[in-house]
Amino acid sequence: MFSKDIIERYSKLATASVADAADKVVGRTCYMSHEIKPRINDTKVVGPAITVHEGPTDETLPPTHALEAIDSANEGDVMVIALDGSDKDVAVWGGLMTAGSVANKLAGAILDAGTRDVTEIRRDFDFQVFSRSVSPGTTLGRYKTLASNVPVICGGIEVNPGDLIVADLDGVVVVPKDHVEEVLEIAEEIEAKEAEQAKYILETGSLLKGIDKYNRI
Repeated sequence: MFSKDIIERYSKLATASVADAADKVVGRTCYMSHEIKPRINDTKVVGPAITVHEGPTDETLPPTHALEAIDSANEGDVMVIALDGSDKDVAVWGGLMTAGSVANKLAGAILDAGTRDVTEIRRDFDFQVFSRSVSPGTTLGRYKTLASNVPVICGGIEVNPGDLIVADLDGVVVVPKDHVEEVLEIAEEIEAKEAEQAKYILETGSLLKGIDKYNRI
């Protein structure tokens, strides 16, 4: 959906810069709750979102929509799973879903709930997963998938199919697909300016002078 150039340029940017740029362009918060953290490694994740919505059930059902979404994903897509109630004591992701994602070359997963099989994922796949928690609990008999490729709320932020996910050790930013190019340009300007500012601070030995000259903190 996005060009290789756009993905590569975003991959060089910190989420902090992307979040600041999105504040200016979109006019609202575009970064998820601090609880959505990387659980596997320090790999950066950048790619278009594919979405799944899950909700409570007493039935014992497989996560059908998620499984189908993984198998139909394009290379570089990022799975985003929203769970009604953001239950931190249940895992909506595990080793088998990771295996399917690796087979289909997804870029990562963002979960508004827990993940499990962390040791297996680290050992066998090294596939990046951001989640609200880590839990051994299954969704079977507790939650079921309701829909895929629909707008969802994950980490307190609306995610539409095709929005750009940018995630690193600082957190997860959702760039609305209609604003991707404008946010990218401003984020690159922010990083270039901060590099100059940091250099000036080191040269002058003064943080305050650097802030005064560049008007940024």
